[in-house]
Amino acid sequence: MSDHIKRLKDDHKDFDLGNLDFDFESNPILAFQKWFDEACEQKEPEPNAFCLSTVDMNEQQPTSRIVYLKDLRNDEFVFYTNYSSDKAGHIEVNPKVSMLFFWAGLQRQIRICGTLSKITAKESDDYFNSRPRSSQIGAWASQQSEILNNSLELAERVKEFEAKFPTKIPRPEFWGGYALSPTYFEFWQGRPSRLHDRVCADLRDGKWIMFRKNP
Repeated sequence: MSDHIKRLKDDHKDFDLGNLDFDFESNPILAFQKWFDEACEQKEPEPNAFCLSTVDMNEQQPTSRIVYLKDLRNDEFVFYTNYSSDKAGHIEVNPKVSMLFFWAGLQRQIRICGTLSKITAKESDDYFNSRPRSSQIGAWASQQSEILNNSLELAERVKEFEAKFPTKIPRPEFWGGYALSPTYFEFWQGRPSRLHDRVCADLRDGKWIMFRKNP
């Protein structure tokens, strides 16, 4: 066993920074915004990073990766990706996914389940046009999730698209955004003795039902 793993195995540091006694106002979207704002104010590193989990229905295999939240509008969570990627293939077959935000400094996490749908082409265009030129070129050059034989192959494609688009770079049709419409939230706050707070919100017949779970 790695010495570092052994050290962490024996580390029983307690959680003692807060509890979930504040009023959720029966609206988990407002609660998310409150916690997200606090994560930003406390300078959590990359507070908009979340773990997105999809399921490969052919293999019945869940897959997770870190993605970045780019917008929260109409009570939907928006992120962007390559529509030809593995994750997009999973989403095409099964749009039900899970998002997990984790803010270690606040000893908090939020799990969100829901259904994804593609956003409009205009929204994707607007965001793509706001990206740095290098990121725009990268979107064209990366054949995301495909096998890469060597790094020179990718570098050559970057050069190819830099030459092809000397000025304005259009958004590739295979790149754009998804919006998650949430159906379930779980707000987790670390507490002493591992008696953590877990407040949940389940969307039933158009209304959010709030309840707590055992830690």
